[in-house]
Amino acid sequence: MRYYLDTNTVIFMLFDKQEGDNIKREVLYLLKDYENTFYVSSIAMRELVKLYNDGELKSRMYKSYKDMFTLIDGLNYEVKPFTKQHVMAYAEFTPSGDHKDPNDHMIIAQAISDRIPLISSDNKFKLYEKQGLRLVFNKR
Repeated sequence: MRYYLDTNTVIFMLFDKQEGDNIKREVLYLLKDYENTFYVSSIAMRELVKLYNDGELKSRMYKSYKDMFTLIDGLNYEVKPFTKQHVMAYAEFTPSGDHKDPNDHMIIAQAISDRIPLISSDNKFKLYEKQGLRLVFNKR
C-alpha cells in the first residue's frame, strides 16, 4: 500500500529518541512494513528545511538539513513534487474551521488528489475526511 507522511510523522521518525515515542504501535507497524511505499510531499520537505534552519529541530545526528535528507533517502521515503494537478486540487480545497495552515492544506490536497492515505498526528486533519482525505491518524 502507498502512504503520504505528514511533516510531523517524518519528524517523529527522524528525531524520536526511542522508536515509538510519538508513533502508536499500529502506525509503526505500517511504517516498518517493507511492502508499503511512503511518500513525503515537497511541501513537507520545505517545512523540514525551514524548521531546521530556524533552530526548531535540533539533533546531534544532523549537522545540516542535508543529513536529514540522507536519512529520509535511507528510509526509502520518496519525495513527491507538488505539481499543477495538486495546485488545482488545492484551489478547490475548502479549509475547515480555524485551521489556517496553508502547508497543511497543500499536503492534504496532494493526498486527496493522488488518492493516497495520509499518516498524521494532527487532530485537525480529521476535518478533511469529508472532502475525500483518507487519514491514518496517529494518536499520540
